[in-house]
Amino acid sequence: MPCERKPMRYGHSEGHTEICFDDSGKFFVTCGADGDVRIWDGLDDDDPKFITVGEKVYSLALKKDKLVTASSNNTVQIHTFPDGDPDGILTRFTTNATHVTFNHSGSRVAAGSSDFMVKVVEVSDSSQQKTLRGHEAPVLSVAFDPKDDLLASASCDGSVVVWNIEEQTQVISWPLLQKTNDVSNAKSLCRLAWQPGAGKFLAVPVESKVHLYERGSWNHVSTLSDDLLTQLINVVSWSPCGQFLAAGSVGGSLNVWDVNSKLCVERYKHEKGFTVCGLAWHPSGSQIAYTDTEGRLGLLDGLGTSTSTTTTEPAKDYDDLFDDDDDDRVMDEGLSDTNSPVKKAVTGNDDDDDDDFLMPATGRVRNRGAILDDENSLDTGSLRLGQDKFGDDDDTGSAVIPAAAPLVPLRPVYEGPMPTPPQKAFQPGSTPAHLTHRFMMWNSVGIVRGYNDEQDNAIDVEFHDSAVHHAMHLTNSLGHTMADLSQEAVLLACPSTDELASKLQCLHFSSWDTNKEWMVDLPNDEDVKALCLGQGWAAVATDALMLRLFSIGGVQREIISLPGPVVCLAGHGEQLLIIYHRGTGFDGEQALGVQLLQFGRRKRQLINCEPLPLSRKSHLSWLGFTAEGTPCFVDSEGVVRMLNRSLGNTWTPVCNTRETCKSKSDHYWVVGVHENPQQLRCIPCKGSRYPPTLPRPAVAILPFKLPLCQTTTEKGQMEEQFLRSSLFHNHYSFLSTSGYEIDEDGLSRSQKEQQELLMKMFALSCKLEREFRCVELAQLMTQSVVTLAIRYASRSRRMALAERLSEIALEKANQIQEEGPEEEEAELEYTRRTSGPKTGFQLWLEENRKSITADQPDLEETDIIKEAMGRFRALTAEDCAPLKVLVKELDFCYSSAIFGRGNKTKKYVTSFSDTVEGVFKFKTNNKRDDAFLY
Repeated sequence: MPCERKPMRYGHSEGHTEICFDDSGKFFVTCGADGDVRIWDGLDDDDPKFITVGEKVYSLALKKDKLVTASSNNTVQIHTFPDGDPDGILTRFTTNATHVTFNHSGSRVAAGSSDFMVKVVEVSDSSQQKTLRGHEAPVLSVAFDPKDDLLASASCDGSVVVWNIEEQTQVISWPLLQKTNDVSNAKSLCRLAWQPGAGKFLAVPVESKVHLYERGSWNHVSTLSDDLLTQLINVVSWSPCGQFLAAGSVGGSLNVWDVNSKLCVERYKHEKGFTVCGLAWHPSGSQIAYTDTEGRLGLLDGLGTSTSTTTTEPAKDYDDLFDDDDDDRVMDEGLSDTNSPVKKAVTGNDDDDDDDFLMPATGRVRNRGAILDDENSLDTGSLRLGQDKFGDDDDTGSAVIPAAAPLVPLRPVYEGPMPTPPQKAFQPGSTPAHLTHRFMMWNSVGIVRGYNDEQDNAIDVEFHDSAVHHAMHLTNSLGHTMADLSQEAVLLACPSTDELASKLQCLHFSSWDTNKEWMVDLPNDEDVKALCLGQGWAAVATDALMLRLFSIGGVQREIISLPGPVVCLAGHGEQLLIIYHRGTGFDGEQALGVQLLQFGRRKRQLINCEPLPLSRKSHLSWLGFTAEGTPCFVDSEGVVRMLNRSLGNTWTPVCNTRETCKSKSDHYWVVGVHENPQQLRCIPCKGSRYPPTLPRPAVAILPFKLPLCQTTTEKGQMEEQFLRSSLFHNHYSFLSTSGYEIDEDGLSRSQKEQQELLMKMFALSCKLEREFRCVELAQLMTQSVVTLAIRYASRSRRMALAERLSEIALEKANQIQEEGPEEEEAELEYTRRTSGPKTGFQLWLEENRKSITADQPDLEETDIIKEAMGRFRALTAEDCAPLKVLVKELDFCYSSAIFGRGNKTKKYVTSFSDTVEGVFKFKTNNKRDDAFLY
């Protein structure tokens, strides 16, 4: 297929460029490092239309009337074509998008980025996105299969992955490429390409060859190479008919292969040997347009590879597509390359195309379109199997197996759950290590930033409170990638190299001596994977499944074997939280385990290798402690969970950050959690998962909310507030038992808040005539508040309820006596501060207790109260004369508290719960301290 090479011309400034044709073939469109997109009416167009997209444009794709670009502002933009009018932002990344492509219909766009992510976005509704996670380095290229079921991607981590788009899972991954840390350092862009039509083959440039992988079996079925081609192939592109494959190399070579014969049919050399970085076929198949890294574009014309001119002998051509030795071996074993059942052909007349399809050995007829590319394609496995069994024959019809041929034994095929790639170790509070400017740590103490660009490789440490320490600027000569920060020290770690071991460096700025820095080399076979700081200690976890504990001054204190590969660490005070892989997860789930250790005078293990609960098909994204010392974590679905120490060290969801996101592509990056006041401190990330370092991002405060049922009702809201208050004040108990001083006033306020909420729910239940529920709530109250509940029940004329509550009050009084004088004194003190004036019955009982016990000396306390209540109810108006003054005062106070009358309160009623709250907040004797009315 002889063709003409047109002279190259200038298109863009020096740097990466790309090119594509529109659907009609009338225009071709280019982009470059100058930030422009240019629309050409031919190679001789001296005045192309241009669109300024950004500072740089890294990739573009064109389908129908939509033009999509990946620019240097971390966005994927969409423009109309050919007008070039902006049509919005399709999606965002935390760093540059590296490659974009349309699917066959133009309804979807796939984009890969340097933040390791691949996104699939619906063009008509950009909020409909799917994110494919699993790459460990920047993404080089992405490619839709023609059926729109699969997506292929190549990455700087050396892998080429095929994804199931709908399930967002990896179908297969091949380690084919050289690893690198950034696209700019990659030796090849590895632009992937699926064969048009049925997408039977995926073309992958591997060094100076092109590997063809078969769809479904994912076997490497063929290799396209040329003896004169020695440079790495950068980009590949299929002809529209799917018979030819073009490739451009970093050395400027342009090659075209006939895939059927595996022969190189065209071979050209760049005029100046510059790297070919863009390649596109004309829709007619008669031209190939290409661009280089110097911003120039060229054209190969007259190829003559249109679909209408393609006439080949299918059996002969496709027979060369497979390796003879491998095929013979596989057929002898009775298996295809994927260990799937052998396919047999149904006999029939050669002239009847409808009979010329293949059937698997299971007897089920496969869809013809899933096996044959076009009318000229045959299955080579069946063809070769027929030759092996019956010998060669000139008649192509004799190449099929008779229906009565014996079946070959089949190997079982696994169809169960697929394993999930394990989550890689990470440092909580940090952004990805491949970024040139990144946060190495952001916590409640300060911020550690890392810079690694052409000008500088340094680390900046900034403290939220400058009284802790002044800001520091450190030269990162060792290449540290991990950091943690406390009020005592800065801890840094770097991976090992061929010459140097992995190192741990600590800057102990709170030390009183002059030597404030120490460094430790790990053994040659160990790399630091995670680290953290606590009060007086530092911990590192390594890839040798070791946890190494150091004092803050550098003394090696402990070495512990981990149950599995570490995911991350977090420290607070004397507590160390360890997350690790306890096994292999399946169907998108991670199988993580957690250990919680406590150091100090008495070392102990608080949580021993328990599973860590995550949302479905999510991974861990943040781990840490609240400012008060309670472990908590966040998963990739935005769910925040906190340790519930009062319920056997279980985990309770306390917030879902996704509920406050305006778009599916928005996220919150957590930097801190506080229990008192209840605050979730995080950074809003619009269209990304990580914030940029500049400008300095602002911290937002999110409220906590437990996912209880019916939280729109008044009952559900009070239940959520009570449970949240109970959970967020569990730390008082833990700190007290651990020997720490606690805030007595804060504890008192929390207890009072919970009791007030219980009384509100009690009053609401009384109003709803739920007396059994009232008794359940009373069980949670203190003895003094139960007394108030009795008063409320009596006023509501619910005497049966009041009687049951009296029994509960007596039980709680007995419990206080049994617990000892210290608890009794504390309870009495709490009662004194919160109970307020006594009821009329209580005053009458105090005056008449002696007469009751004198008349009936054998009565127990419960019987005394029952007898007293009976006598009190039988009193006449004259008998109650001494209490009239008190009753009137109480009634006045009660009405004032509820309706806001008088000058003793400023509480106004807006709801039923406010009525009860007004009673609780009544100010007695014009004092500032709150007191209960009843």
